[in-house]
Amino acid sequence: MEIQGLNPVLPVDDLGQAVAAWSALLGTPPTFVDGDRWAQFDIAGRRLALAGTDRVSDRAGVMIKVADLAAARAAATAQGLAVGEPEQGPHEVRCVVMTPGGWPAIVYQPLKT
Repeated sequence: MEIQGLNPVLPVDDLGQAVAAWSALLGTPPTFVDGDRWAQFDIAGRRLALAGTDRVSDRAGVMIKVADLAAARAAATAQGLAVGEPEQGPHEVRCVVMTPGGWPAIVYQPLKT
């Protein structure tokens, strides 16, 4: 399984308010905002994601970008982890893998554009 990226994702109730607060704290606007669904900041070679209405959990988690979602799901299943069904979003196909401790990992493969 080829991992292409690993980033924290924070669930937020009010994306606009969270974007304003994180923009002030980080000293830069977000690099991407998708309505009230999603925002991300790319700083110093890292990404911080904020999940508004498009979130899979009310707990902070990790996004794992992969080249092959089917292979990633198979690897997680083989380890005995709880693996959700693939869901297609506007920019990706993803599934949720619940890790020990109840932390969600959002494993995703970008859609080809």
